[in-house]
Amino acid sequence: MEFFCYHRDRPDSVALRHELLEEHWSYMDRYQKEMIARGPTLTSDGDIPTGSVHIVDLPDPAAAREFAFEEPGYQAGVYRDVLLRRWRNMLGRTMWDFPGGRTGGNRYLVLGLGTSRGADLAVPAKRDELIAYGPLLSDDGTTWLGTAVLVRAPDPETARAVLTLGPYADIEVHNWQFGGRPS
Repeated sequence: MEFFCYHRDRPDSVALRHELLEEHWSYMDRYQKEMIARGPTLTSDGDIPTGSVHIVDLPDPAAAREFAFEEPGYQAGVYRDVLLRRWRNMLGRTMWDFPGGRTGGNRYLVLGLGTSRGADLAVPAKRDELIAYGPLLSDDGTTWLGTAVLVRAPDPETARAVLTLGPYADIEVHNWQFGGRPS
């Protein structure tokens, strides 16, 4: 089962986040085989982290909750909240398989939080810039709750346009970059 996890940083937690960086990476190293995508969201200037995205393939919702809430930054109070949802990998690949590579261009997390029966349930025709794409689902995988996308785009407006206007209560666009230990 695939899960989307977004830890949103608490204001003024950057110093604590940096202090725990090695612990965070060591924790994530334990999930290397299960990882579909990972990386921080950043302020509009790209200088300060605002959250952490992890998309992982885990056995069940209990394992996903353990993954999200045992993370060292969460335990230490770096994050103000956590969005944890079942997710379906519509591209069938990891971020490391993205043909566009790890660098070059702007990268974004686009989150559409749903209010309707479902939207954007098929991969868009223009998929070359999609890094990860899939619906957010209830724990049992039956109810559509939104859509989460990682995309390379020239600007936030282009990234936002990946999702259909109308069926979402809110669409968030965050600067995002490939995560993990520096090579």
